[in-house]
Amino acid sequence: MPNLRQVYVLLFSLYWAQGLPVGFMTHALPVILRAQGVSLAHIGGFGLLMLPWSIKIFWAAYVDRYAIPYPSVFGRERNGSVNIGHYRSWIIPTQLCSVLILILLSFFPIQALDQPSYLLIFFVLLLLSNLTGATQDIATDGLAVNLLKTDQQHWGNTFQVIGSRLGFIVGGGAVLWSLDWLQWQATFLLLAGIVFLNTLAILFYKEPVHPKASTDIAKIQTSLLQAIRQYLAYFSSSVELKAWLMVLISFKIADGLAGPLLKPLMVDMGLSFSQIGIYITMLGAIAALIGAGIAGLLLRYFSRSSALILFSILKILSLIAYGYLAYAFEHQSPIAPMWLYAVNAFEDACSAMLLVVMLTLVMQYSRKNFAGTDFTFQVSVMATISGLLYLMSGVIGDWLGYTRYLTVICMIAVICLWPIYYWLKKARPH
Repeated sequence: MPNLRQVYVLLFSLYWAQGLPVGFMTHALPVILRAQGVSLAHIGGFGLLMLPWSIKIFWAAYVDRYAIPYPSVFGRERNGSVNIGHYRSWIIPTQLCSVLILILLSFFPIQALDQPSYLLIFFVLLLLSNLTGATQDIATDGLAVNLLKTDQQHWGNTFQVIGSRLGFIVGGGAVLWSLDWLQWQATFLLLAGIVFLNTLAILFYKEPVHPKASTDIAKIQTSLLQAIRQYLAYFSSSVELKAWLMVLISFKIADGLAGPLLKPLMVDMGLSFSQIGIYITMLGAIAALIGAGIAGLLLRYFSRSSALILFSILKILSLIAYGYLAYAFEHQSPIAPMWLYAVNAFEDACSAMLLVVMLTLVMQYSRKNFAGTDFTFQVSVMATISGLLYLMSGVIGDWLGYTRYLTVICMIAVICLWPIYYWLKKARPH
């Protein structure tokens, strides 16, 4: 069994690699599009690129049950193939595919996006990047659930959030910053190099044997639907799990509604690419790293349920602060940029703290023998709700305006505290 430090470094590297392309699409791309005059409604439509993260549950059970066989050139076994580890067999090829896609993007003529054929190729490549990242995430989550003991889960998820946020810093903030002075090709080749470096940890890692169902292909084909029914039945098997499902459904509502608004608001307030890249995305991600570390420490002294309530309230306060900024902007009141940076950093720190405790609870409700599937199902519920709301929120934002829409979002966020309190009443002590 690998030592705990090795496990944390491994998870950190995998989630960092995951965060790089996601950081570009969620942080850099909306800013670039808004600066080109794209409407909030159309920016919300680009949320379709993140679809694989919402629907990955449809192939999660397959990843959980079937290890990719590698040819015997790597070391012969009885069946003519080598077993390099169940989840590792998925993580390595998806990581390398991400590197390849980033290299292809580096050669893409970004100035030709006004041509429909090039635009289609560009978004297909981004969609493939999300598809490989989502598959890697299933395997990585399954690996984490099996490696981490109960008292290690909060630290494992702390390193997960730190790694992914660091990916956001580089893939989102650093890309925006570098686009002001560095060429497109050099930027994406650098991203590909970083993802490859983060692949080294899994290449030199020996995965322990996990308790798995048979990987016989015929059995997989006949039992896959049964497996899906089993984990759906699991999440409706008790009052506690039904209450937890309500928390999962409501958790990302406010984020989904606010997603297409916050970065465009910064553009409309006059911030440059460099300002948004450095002081919004990068500084915000650093604040998120600090927030994740604080959450990891606090979870040593507070229960997971208490931390969930506390961090949810802090998140609501950060949205209220955004609402005030929007009000000042729409009433043409002078706003010093430092206040924008501070509110954004506070919101990112709150989001990271909330994510650490939420992922720890997700891991708590994941069974070892269905690790990737249970974890993926819970995360997919949150991602699907957030993604659907993201698609429509740009249209509502254009209609209501920043201030009124953020006020509505804050009210909805307060209402979403109720499922947490209901779950607390039904939850057994863990």
